[in-house]
Amino acid sequence: MKLTRTATAVASLSSIVAGLDNKPTIDSTALQAEITTEGLWANLVALDEIASANGGNRAFGLPGYAASVDYVWNRVSNITGTKAWKQDFTALFSRVESIELKVDGEGIYVYGLTFSPSTSAAGLTAEVVHGPEGVAGCDAASYDGLDVSGKIVLVQRWRCLTGGTLAGRVLPAARAGAAAVLIYNDQAANATAGTLSAPNPEFVPAGFINQDDGLRIKQLLDAGGAVQAYFQQTQSIENRTTQNILVETEDGDPDNVIVLGAHLDSVQAGPGINDDGSGTSLLLELFRGTIKYQTRNKVRFAWWGAEENGLVGSRAYCTSLAADEADRILAYLNFDMVSKGYFGVGDGDGSTHGSVAPAGSDVIERIYVDHFESQGLVVTPAIITNGSDYASFWQVLGKPFGFLNTGTGAAQDPCYHQACDTINNPDPRTITIEARAAAHMLSILSLNGTLLIPKTHHNATLQSRTAENYFNHDHDHEM
Repeated sequence: MKLTRTATAVASLSSIVAGLDNKPTIDSTALQAEITTEGLWANLVALDEIASANGGNRAFGLPGYAASVDYVWNRVSNITGTKAWKQDFTALFSRVESIELKVDGEGIYVYGLTFSPSTSAAGLTAEVVHGPEGVAGCDAASYDGLDVSGKIVLVQRWRCLTGGTLAGRVLPAARAGAAAVLIYNDQAANATAGTLSAPNPEFVPAGFINQDDGLRIKQLLDAGGAVQAYFQQTQSIENRTTQNILVETEDGDPDNVIVLGAHLDSVQAGPGINDDGSGTSLLLELFRGTIKYQTRNKVRFAWWGAEENGLVGSRAYCTSLAADEADRILAYLNFDMVSKGYFGVGDGDGSTHGSVAPAGSDVIERIYVDHFESQGLVVTPAIITNGSDYASFWQVLGKPFGFLNTGTGAAQDPCYHQACDTINNPDPRTITIEARAAAHMLSILSLNGTLLIPKTHHNATLQSRTAENYFNHDHDHEM
């Protein structure tokens, strides 16, 4: 689509906003100039140091996340002309206390899927059988005629339309009588993160193994060989209280709010400096620049907790909003992994990947694409998978949204969800380009959002249904 109204809207609103106070009117060129590589990098260094001092991660429920909250809070609270607050919420915390997998007596690395049931302390020994492949493995009916009762089922990771990428593989096998499920990765990256979203009494013990190990076991099974495995896992699950952090400009129309968000937590496997220290830093640097300018619409920045546990922080925020507060949100902008890989823009109009976001999302996509292409940069349309916090604003509130990312998974970031996602992982040029694109977007929407984005209104039925239903599957953190 073409954004023929943007330039006219900017000109018409600039005269309205100018002079409302002593601050100059927000402007794309000026705000982009506020974004410095040095500022972005300083935040990443601080987050890396926090992880190093706290067991190598900044994961929800652990000391590294609490220290990350303190860092962001100290940067955004008590700033003249802004209002900052923390939102407490409770989320299920899970930690694997012990885990072991042996296949035909050989030890194999296995990751305990979050919210998997534990085996007995002694573990279980059983025959390994291969489950249905591809989309068939998402359907319990595909197990009809397969003898999996009391056995360990091996299946490949797959994005099931119902149930989710990981839980959607576990449930069909469990319902067919499997004693346990091993999911092998569909990409070469080490299996260091994965959640079943929430405990479910139908689950059986489940582990996540690397692609090469899974393919090797599959080859043995396909050749007609008998394979025996021993699997033991003890996982503790409990409720823990944590926080989101939010800060907003005091000026700007309170009935039209632009919300920008990034998740603050890492996985337990690593420090999360690209995922998502990069988005965290981008927002901090953008906040620092934005407060120097006058906007027509109110701007709100959010750092979400427990995203890696299933988008819990952003979901808690969206489901807690009263109807009038939800109505005030005009659009949501998400920043998750913005420092390593290609220049990805959410495919809001569905022209590439087919999933169409709410009206106005296409406008956000076009603004981003035009901005990157004006610099001679190649844009990759990013598929909407509901694997990051924009899903909460779409599925709970029905809001238009847009997102930037620089690619997920090993193809773009070999350190995705790994211990090597340290300060040595991000690219300074990439995060600077992404942050300036975010500044350009914010400058437009904070002035012209009401002319470009159709206003959506609260849908209590959607909010209630989504809270109970939509998030009852795993979000394995793909955009």
